[in-house]
Amino acid sequence: MTVTDLGEHALLARILGRLPRPGADILVGPGDDAAVIAQGGRTRLVVTTDALVEHVHFSRTWSRAEDIGHKALAVNLSDLAAMGATPRWALVSLALPGDMAVAEVEALVDGLASQARSHGVSIAGGNITRSPGGLIVDVTAGGDVAPRKWLTRGGGRAGDELWLSGQIGGGRAGLEMCRHAIDGRAGEAPGISSCVDRYRRPRARVRLGVAVARQRAARAAMDLSDGLADAVRQLAAASRCGARIDAATLPIDAGAHDWWTQRSADPVAEAVMGGDDYELLLAVPPRWAGRLRNVRRQVREAALTRIGVLTREPDLWLEREGRRTRWPEGFEHFRA
Repeated sequence: MTVTDLGEHALLARILGRLPRPGADILVGPGDDAAVIAQGGRTRLVVTTDALVEHVHFSRTWSRAEDIGHKALAVNLSDLAAMGATPRWALVSLALPGDMAVAEVEALVDGLASQARSHGVSIAGGNITRSPGGLIVDVTAGGDVAPRKWLTRGGGRAGDELWLSGQIGGGRAGLEMCRHAIDGRAGEAPGISSCVDRYRRPRARVRLGVAVARQRAARAAMDLSDGLADAVRQLAAASRCGARIDAATLPIDAGAHDWWTQRSADPVAEAVMGGDDYELLLAVPPRWAGRLRNVRRQVREAALTRIGVLTREPDLWLEREGRRTRWPEGFEHFRA
């Protein structure tokens, strides 16, 4: 059996089953967007790690070195945002092909450093090694959150409303635009330009995640690194619920919608299945609507849209034009 035969989620379950049980100081362990670790003082440590691998997560054919550096940190900040943590520091490991130009390495670091400065993140250290293949950028990021105010995937309850930040579909469409080598016309087509930028330089919803946690405005949260289909499935499963999503309410990026429509593809299906959006999915009890309104007044960087509800029944449904269909599986590494 290979990892492709088994699949990402089943492989992860096997790995976790072979590890020692987390100690008492691990308040949230494997299986969420980040770990929460007890420490002295008035905050809890939140730590996450993510690697970007050439030809899997990016291509240097259409992503500049600055874009890769920006994205490598942004995807980790998105995980911290989903936990409600304020980012503080990061460690960076680079596995570099021997023929990579020094100027390109410097540009990658500049992109990462610019993202770090914009969020007040210190680069505390890291490592450099040689890669026999493509470029790998591996980042570990840490932050803090007040006791009992962190967010997890598993806090939702039946009846909680599902809210989504920003728009979906732009990251996936941007990747396809790059693959079709049309991004050179970005200056002539604003929809194309915005989608390509969304894919190359995602924006982590840090301020939103921190505000939601501080206001206790959601019971559960997850970021959309692998798309809305995956996020709904993972959050519902962790919360031991099902879900109903209303397709008519989904905030699909206009440029992405036009792109898929022109190619006779289903914009809803493509936006739901696509990754690289890095928005936040929130489970909010209806009686907490006032708290969510306070968050929306404080943080105006992204609209919040109600897209569905968690249900007592375990099934996941997409409701569309009066019909109900099964919710898609979503992205999974190693899937054939």
